[in-house]
This record gives sequence, structure tokens and C-alpha cells, in this order.
Amino acid sequence: MSGVQSIERAFAVLRALSLGPDGVTNLAKQVDLPKSTVARLLSALETEGAVVQRETGGVYELGPVLDDLSPASRTGPHLMRMARPFLNELVFVTNERAGLSVREGRDVLFLDHVSAVNEVEVRDWTGLRMPLHSIASGIVLLAHADTAELDGYFTQPLEQVTKHTVIDPTAITARVAKARGEGYAWTNSESVDGISSVAAPVRGTSGLVEAAIHVHGPTYRFPGSAGEETVGEAVSEIAERLSDQMARLE
Repeated sequence: MSGVQSIERAFAVLRALSLGPDGVTNLAKQVDLPKSTVARLLSALETEGAVVQRETGGVYELGPVLDDLSPASRTGPHLMRMARPFLNELVFVTNERAGLSVREGRDVLFLDHVSAVNEVEVRDWTGLRMPLHSIASGIVLLAHADTAELDGYFTQPLEQVTKHTVIDPTAITARVAKARGEGYAWTNSESVDGISSVAAPVRGTSGLVEAAIHVHGPTYRFPGSAGEETVGEAVSEIAERLSDQMARLE
């Protein structure tokens, strides 16, 4: 049983680090273990390459060996190429900029965007990061995190990106549940003032949600007369078709 317990504790530490780099003291609080125990676990995990320490006495982060074991690493080279036609379709359907994003720790990382042709155009956010709770892509990615991950996300302060950003854990949990049920999520002026965003989850070859596709547009014209439900369902349907195509890679 001691061996099983060690494995359980090691995975608790890894789940905590999936939310972003952290030090021994904070990790011990998150996983409710003594600092000495967490330090020993980190040392063992570092030996296996599962975690790395940025500098002596510094914070720990997930190591490269986990990328090698993850289905996402096998999907990654295909994801952007396969998503492009679906992003083009989103632009055609909505006449707004469409994009692809993944989770990176506590943030959304924007991998790719396809622009629309409008006099007023949302900037290209490719390569940028935003807090998960502040953008529609992040809400749908949180919707497919397990309970421990979601609870862990709330153990650190939530950034108030704009005055409209929702930072109350109870309210975010309700939004996450709604996104899980509806298959899409909306945010309005929460990451950038005057910008509305809708996103839906994309499953990878593993069948697990590994990315999100989204559409951004100025709030004064998006979603417009079509309404949030109609546009949200259209984005969700396109995300499902991309997910089905990803599943055929296995």
C-alpha cells in the first residue's frame, strides 16, 4: 500500500503543477502534504524527468518526459494543419476572425488564427496567452478538466484582466458547468474591452479534449442578430466535425 500511496501522492503533485510552475511550500498546501514529503516526491519525479526545477531553490514545472507520453504530443503536429479548413469555415459562417487554442498551465495559448475581411478587425492573437477564466476558450477547456484540476485552479488568485472579468470561483464553476452542457461558451469584454468570444472544445486522438476553436469579434456587431445560441451551436457543430476527423488519426 505504501507504493500505491506514493504513486497517488506523486500524481497529486503533477496535477498541481499542471496549473503552472510552483514552489514546494505552495505545492504542499495544494496537495495537503508535509513539505518534506513533497520535496522527496519532487526529487524522485525530477530524476525521471517528470518535473524540472528552473534553478536551484526555484520553482518546479512539468518536465519534457510527460510530453513524450502524452497523446497530445502525437496530435500536435497534425492539429493546426487539420484545423485550418474548419477555421476557414468558421470565418465564412461568422465573418469574424477564427482561431485555435490549447491550454498551457493556467493560460490559454493561441496557436493559429484566420482573419475575416472587415473594416474593423480583431487583432491576431497567435502566440499570445490569456488566463483561462477570462476567455471563452479557457472556459470550455476548464469544462473538461477534472474536479481536482478545477479546484486547484481556484487556489491561486484570479487575474482581473478587465473590469468585466469574472473572478468569483462560484460564478466560474457555474459557467464551466453550463459550457459542459451546451458544448460552447461565451465571454464578453472579459479579456479585451469591446470584444466578444465564443468557443467550443476539440477532442484529440485520445478522445479527450485537447484544444478549442473560437471566434472573436467586436461586441457591437458579434454575435449580432443571429444571437449567441445560434452562433454557439454552429461553432460547436464545426468543433465536433474537427474532433471526428482527429479521432480517425488513431
